[in-house]
Amino acid sequence: MKAEAIAKKIKLVCLDVDGVLTDGSIIISGQGELFKQFYVRDGLGIKFLQDCGIQVAICTGRQSDIVIERAKELGITLLMQGQKDKREGLAEICRQAGVSPEETAYMGDDIPDLCLFPLVALSCAPSDASVVALKKACWVSRFPGGHGAVRELAEFILKSQGRFEEAVMKRFNTEL
Repeated sequence: MKAEAIAKKIKLVCLDVDGVLTDGSIIISGQGELFKQFYVRDGLGIKFLQDCGIQVAICTGRQSDIVIERAKELGITLLMQGQKDKREGLAEICRQAGVSPEETAYMGDDIPDLCLFPLVALSCAPSDASVVALKKACWVSRFPGGHGAVRELAEFILKSQGRFEEAVMKRFNTEL
């Protein structure tokens, strides 16, 4: 099945953090993690999805207060951090969201994410993902992680569902 046909039935978008919502850079000092850089357009893509009733979740192997703060800013309540086996995190997210993996898109960028690719309806990767993730992903963004990959995914899903203009109208009361 083509990615566009799959995207029509997506009700949940689950995202990795490092390499997807960020460019993968982590700035650490002697006191611990200091910075992760997030891209504002990716955040707007997340808000577009939410405005159309598509839930957004985060499932990441690392633990970070910065991710908690960014999730709060974006209204993401489905957050699983410190997931050594991301399959358990995804199962819990789907349970809480009330959706099946067959209604879920997941974007990951590297080997720890590959276990989720066969479980979800739409496996996705940013353009700068690891070679193996690029090969196994059903859909690949033209943009790298932390620089528009999530926004492009959001628009792809909403356009596939015929709802992108609705999202823009809801948020900005303007036509494209």
